[in-house]
Amino acid sequence: MSHSKGGLVILREMVNSLAPSEKKIAEYILRNPEASIHLTALKLGEVSDTSSAAVIRLCKSLGFSGFQELKIRVAGDLREEEVTDYRDIEPNEGLEAIIDKVTTNTTQTLKETADMMSIANLEKAVEALSRAKSVIFVGFGASYIAAKDAEQKFLRINKDVQAISDVHMAATSIANKGPEDVVVGISFSGNTPEAVKLLELAKKRKVKTLSITKYGSTLISPFSDIQLHTSAAKEATFRSGATSSRIAQLHVIDILFISLASREYDDTIKRLDETREAIAFLKEKK
Repeated sequence: MSHSKGGLVILREMVNSLAPSEKKIAEYILRNPEASIHLTALKLGEVSDTSSAAVIRLCKSLGFSGFQELKIRVAGDLREEEVTDYRDIEPNEGLEAIIDKVTTNTTQTLKETADMMSIANLEKAVEALSRAKSVIFVGFGASYIAAKDAEQKFLRINKDVQAISDVHMAATSIANKGPEDVVVGISFSGNTPEAVKLLELAKKRKVKTLSITKYGSTLISPFSDIQLHTSAAKEATFRSGATSSRIAQLHVIDILFISLASREYDDTIKRLDETREAIAFLKEKK
């Protein structure tokens, strides 16, 4: 089992993409989370007017190992002292209210991203990055901001890394890679055509692939060896990659970087000291 929270978050984000019988179960759990964690799969199927088989299919669709994981994750959510809803900005709203709402929404996005993080997949991602001969981060639009942030971080610890937003340059670079390399596709939707095609190309070249997307099955999923997910970041009016979804992507990049730095602690400290000295040298007055 990868984690002990995030069940309600994942259900809310996946509910509208589920098959009809699975959607009925998801909606029942969302309406009655406390009661649902005490039911068997058979009883949950009965009260939601479906079947135990549909309950098992739902768990599979959500990416869970089984009904027990679903119940544990929902129970973990219920133990949280406070559940904060996303708050939309109103016309001509006061600056204090905007500060409060943006901060609340960002905090909620980070929490949900952490809750749904697969520890097993994170371990695989860190292992792949540690062993990689080179790493290419690809992202388009606002996702390129996260890719560029990753490049800046990993360069500081002597990783051979590129962040690319030009699809032709990315394809050219990937064409020269192989099994010892890693390509990371960053796409909030997971359906960005350029990112999908580039990860497909990487798979054909037998390159290790990693994706950072919102939770659920996306077009990029079949071409991703390792999947990490962010919260869907509900931003109804201002659905911009420059707000919560971007913060969530940067959060995952930070988790990857710190996890790798901890794994390679002594070498990381040495590299960081060397880069600080190099920057300090540039600032020295003659």
